[in-house]
Amino acid sequence: MTSPQSIHRVSHEIKRRKLEVLRVTDLTPRMRRVTLHGPELSGFISLGTDDHVKLLFATTPEEQAALQSLTPGGDSEGPRPAMRDYTPRRYDPVSGELDIDFVLHGDGPAATWAAQVQPGQSLYIAGPKGSMIVPDMFDSYLLIGDETALPAIARRLEELPANRCALVVVEIEDDAERQTLHSKAQVEVIWVVRGQQDLLQVVAGLLLPSGDLYAWVATESALSRKVRRVLLDDFKLNEAAVKAAGYWRLDASDEA
Repeated sequence: MTSPQSIHRVSHEIKRRKLEVLRVTDLTPRMRRVTLHGPELSGFISLGTDDHVKLLFATTPEEQAALQSLTPGGDSEGPRPAMRDYTPRRYDPVSGELDIDFVLHGDGPAATWAAQVQPGQSLYIAGPKGSMIVPDMFDSYLLIGDETALPAIARRLEELPANRCALVVVEIEDDAERQTLHSKAQVEVIWVVRGQQDLLQVVAGLLLPSGDLYAWVATESALSRKVRRVLLDDFKLNEAAVKAAGYWRLDASDEA
């Protein structure tokens, strides 16, 4: 039996939901928040700060028709809509609202949809299929990512209690992409401007917080692997307390 005071995964029933766009909010020039709602959002579960839902994008009438019966993760024949993974930035069961933040980088079905979205449009989502639970058992947190990781980083910071500390390193396109990050914890944020600084070098030169540390990394796949090696080999962090994920690849479009 898994101890509640250990990192563990919880599985959820995968449900396909058709939701309506309630609001569209530009957080920065390249980050747009889409607020979804609708009766099918009832019962939505997202327990982990880095959970992912599948967003489904149909580009043809055949793909649109397939949305009506599609079972994500199941076997099906015929056309399938494009699917992209995104972090639920905020879910409020009282108001019945779900926020998804999109990086407007101009490529792929998700960014293309987000660039033109208006209230009243619909979007199909599925999941999350599971949540990685990280209990409040660490003294400090090291959170490293780029713009695609900001929703998960922001969620983690908002859930930390006041007696914790966090060091956050975020690679962004330019200074206009800085976001205000809220937390009860003691937080230091280092913004790394792409093309002016090297994220890997910045990480290698960090002075890590003291105490038991949990490290979380999410950026381009190859870069995440390199950052992970620095944390394990150079900083000698406990491998069980280091999670590194590839949120996108240089040869693929708009994964998050």
